[in-house]
Amino acid sequence: MNRSIKIAVMAALVAGGVIAGQAGAAEGDWLVRLRAVRVDFKQNSDAIPSLGVPANAITVDDQTIPDIDFEYFFSNNLSTELVLTYPQSQTVRVRQSALGGPVDIGTFKYLPPTLTLKWNFIPDGKFRPYVGVGVNLTLISSVNLNQVQALNDITGNIDLDSSSVGFAAQVGADFKVSDHWFVNADIKYVAISSDVKTANFGKVSTVNLDPMLYGLGVGYRF
Repeated sequence: MNRSIKIAVMAALVAGGVIAGQAGAAEGDWLVRLRAVRVDFKQNSDAIPSLGVPANAITVDDQTIPDIDFEYFFSNNLSTELVLTYPQSQTVRVRQSALGGPVDIGTFKYLPPTLTLKWNFIPDGKFRPYVGVGVNLTLISSVNLNQVQALNDITGNIDLDSSSVGFAAQVGADFKVSDHWFVNADIKYVAISSDVKTANFGKVSTVNLDPMLYGLGVGYRF
C-alpha cells in the first residue's frame, strides 16, 4: 500500500471515528420516563338537597400511581409529551346524606392519558426545567356505585359520564446524571369532571376532581 493510500485510509478512519463519537454522544429525539405519581384530588361536588348531600361531600381517595411517558423533541426547546398509565380503581365516598355517613357507595376505574406541548428552557444543561400545557382525556369504566341498597332504592341505578376532556398544565425539570439518563421531578394540574346521574332523578351532581399530580422518576433519552 503506497503512502497516499495509507493517508487516505487513515483519514477515513479518523473521520469515521469522529462521526461515530458524535452519534454516540447525541441524546436523540425521544425521551422515555417511568414515574411514581401522587394524585391529590380537589374533591369538589355539587350539593344534592333531595338526598341531604351537602356540597363537596362526594369524595374519592388520593392515591399513588405509576406512569410512563413518551416525549418527542421537535427542536432543542420544543417537545410534546404523552403520559400513560393503566386503568386505576377508585372508591367513591359520601361523607353526609339523609341516610347518614360517611359511607362508601361503590367503585369505578379511570384511565387518564394526557398530552402536553412543552418548552424546555435549558435543553443542553445538566438541569433542564420546562413548562407545558395540553389536554387530558379521562376514560371512566367499570362503574359500580350501587353498593348501598337503601340509597339505590331511592335513586335507582347510579352512573357516571364515560369520559372527561379537560385542560392540563405542568412544570418540572430533568437532571442529567449520565449519558442518556435523567432524574425527573414533575408537577401537573389536570381538569377532570363527571356528572353523577341516577335512573330516578337524572343528573344530580357534577364532581370536579381536578387533581394535582406530583411525580418523581427516571428517564432515558435516545
